[in-house]
Amino acid sequence: KMPRGDINSIKEYPVPIPPETTEQQKIAHCLSSLDEVIGLQAKKVQALKQHKKGLMQQLFPAEGETTPHLRFPEFREAGAWEVQTIDQLASKIAQGGTPKTSIPKYWNGDIPWITPAEMGEDAAHHYAETTHRTISREGFENSSTELLPVNSVIISSRAPIGYVTINKIEMATNQGCKGIVPKKNTYHEFFYFSLIVAKQRLNDLGAGAGFKEISTSTLKAFQISIPKHIEQQKIAHCLSSLDEVIGLESHKLDALKNLKKGLMQQLFPQ
Repeated sequence: KMPRGDINSIKEYPVPIPPETTEQQKIAHCLSSLDEVIGLQAKKVQALKQHKKGLMQQLFPAEGETTPHLRFPEFREAGAWEVQTIDQLASKIAQGGTPKTSIPKYWNGDIPWITPAEMGEDAAHHYAETTHRTISREGFENSSTELLPVNSVIISSRAPIGYVTINKIEMATNQGCKGIVPKKNTYHEFFYFSLIVAKQRLNDLGAGAGFKEISTSTLKAFQISIPKHIEQQKIAHCLSSLDEVIGLESHKLDALKNLKKGLMQQLFPQ
């Protein structure tokens, strides 16, 4: 390891250098070129995220309004969106819970169990298909958590408020989440984006001295504007397709970073 804190020791630290200047230049040019590609890819990902953010602001009504600024041609004469509470749009709002961590048999079972730390509000967290931890059937039965059906919309209700994901497998959550099971006329993908758009409003309703939390009763009474089911689908498919593109480009960025890391390990002596 390189010594720390002693400038003289750092000055004397041996660094292997190729004897030929040409080889030094060749290595540096190779890595610099890769840095340029990584920089361009990072800008591309950021531009896509900004485009999505702007598009969402246009496709959903602004606060206090019931008609979006941007609408697909076939819905421009469809009238205002209907304002409904989450309680009206959901068939169930499930609670989360944590089995006692001091009882080993409650853990490492076959029930996926998600926490806010695994969630987010960006394309990378659009879906939840795996969880960091699992609980056993006995742990499930001895806690307040509930099992959510596939395509529920999970929202973090504290620390922080407003992370959202859609579960692609049945799963339970901890007490920092609430699982919303949409009714048939509420398209789960549209509902997911609606909650992302409403994040600031939800945070403003959070209560608590130590950290903000949004209660089930507050969440039930929370209002969002919603169009007919066919328009919900059109908006959701548009934004979901954009999330797929963002996800693919983000994977490319990660792959380039890993390529550079591996290349540097190969181009420099260990």
